[in-house]
Order: sequence, then C-alpha cells, then structure tokens
Amino acid sequence: MLVGAFDTAGTIGGGHLELKAIVSARAMLAGDAGSRREQSFALGPSLGQCCGGAVTLSFAPLDAEALARWPARAPLFHLQLHGAGHVGRAIATALAMLDVEVDWLDQRDEEFPATTLLGSPWPERIRRISVDTIEAEVRHASPGAFFLVLTHEHALDLRIVEAILRRGDFAFCGLIGSRTKRAKFARQLEERGLAPATIARLACPIGVEGIEGKEPEVIAAGVIAQLLLVRSQAMRTIGADDKTTLAPASGDRPAAGRGNGARVLAASGPLRRTRG
Repeated sequence: MLVGAFDTAGTIGGGHLELKAIVSARAMLAGDAGSRREQSFALGPSLGQCCGGAVTLSFAPLDAEALARWPARAPLFHLQLHGAGHVGRAIATALAMLDVEVDWLDQRDEEFPATTLLGSPWPERIRRISVDTIEAEVRHASPGAFFLVLTHEHALDLRIVEAILRRGDFAFCGLIGSRTKRAKFARQLEERGLAPATIARLACPIGVEGIEGKEPEVIAAGVIAQLLLVRSQAMRTIGADDKTTLAPASGDRPAAGRGNGARVLAASGPLRRTRG
C-alpha cells in the first residue's frame, strides 16, 4: 500500500487497522521519512475487530530501491470489447475502475466518447480502436482472452463470433441478445461447419442470470460480474499459473498480414485504421 500526504493507493484490508497504518505512515512522512520500522497489531477488540490473530506491518520510504522491488501486477484478464454503442460505453466505463486490459473496437470512430460516462479520462489500458473489419482483429487477442460482442449489426456480430469460436483458445465468448438470437446464430454457425460442442461455448444472453433491467448500466454490472465469475472459476480449476488459459495481455500486437499489426497504447482519440 502506498501512502502519501493526502492520497493512498492500494489496501491492506481496510478497517481500523488500515486507518492506524495510514496515520503511522503519515507521521513518518512528517518526521523522519528515511527510517524503516515495523509495528505489530492484534486483530482484536483494540482495533474494533474480531478476526483474531496478529499482523506485523513494515513501513519504509518509497525510494528508487523500493520502486525497483515493487511487483508489477498482472491485469485480471484481457478483453476484446466489440461495439461502442450504449451498452459498450457502459461496460467500458465500469471497466475503467478495474485492472483489465481492453481493446475496444468499432467501425465508427465517432461512437467512441471522449471520456467515460462519468466524465473522467479513459485509462491507457482501455484502447479505443476504429477499424473497418473488426472481425479481423480477433486474431490479435492473447490466448485465453475474453470477448464481448455487441455491435450495431447482427450480421457483423455473427462474423465476429465465428472468428472467435474458430480460434478456440478463448476464456469467454459473450454475445448480447436474446435466446432467440442465440438459436438463430447456432443454426447459422452449424451451417458454416462449426461443431455443436464449439457452438455450445457461446454465452448468449450475457450477464448474471436473475438480474433484471434493460438499462445499459444494469446490463454492464451483470456482464462484468459474469466475467469476474468466469475468471475466478477458471483460476480455481486450472491454477493461476496456467498461461495458456488466462494469459495477461501482451503489449504491442505482432505484425501480421500486410502491415496491419500496429498498436497505439495511448492516444487522445480512437485509433483509426483502414485496410490497404
């Protein structure tokens, strides 16, 4: 946990313990910030807690040496989010608060809002990408990536879903729509040669079952809860060190085809890419 004079980042679990730790750290900042020390606490009535046990906290200044030792946290998962309509915007806004790498794709660059729906700047890990053939972007995702498909055209949804299912190495493929839409897509995908077992991996409708409401923000909450649940289930099943299932997002995508492998990691507006 990082503690500054006015702000903090991270947590050691909250509650009274964290408040006392912040007070101690700020006392060090106001006094001898160059010292290192430890402080022990009983997790009992003196802290207004009933957990039991004890904890020892180590306090140290954040210098160049400490920064070099600071562990880099891997993202929760990599998501390709297809569609910048009202639901896509709500999902992207909610994901701005989570450590998730997002490639957000749409053919219409004007649909990408300049800020989140709350008015805050987009974090660099949410990359807005405008490209003519977004179904071709599926191949650039990391193995074990998550996919959400919610574009403005059912025909485009179908092409993207087919590309994802043919990859096979995804953690989740979700399609917005009704059970009727899923049944229609299943028939069309089978006609295109996909096996029933492969088609069965398509999640549609999306979101945690039982959550009522058609508002974009409600849909976004249910969908993100579903993604986190799928991730947690996968981690419990295969272990967090299985890189083939939930690999963290890579940096620049590898070049493929005719020079269409460029990646912009930070830009003031959506990246516009066209064929040719």
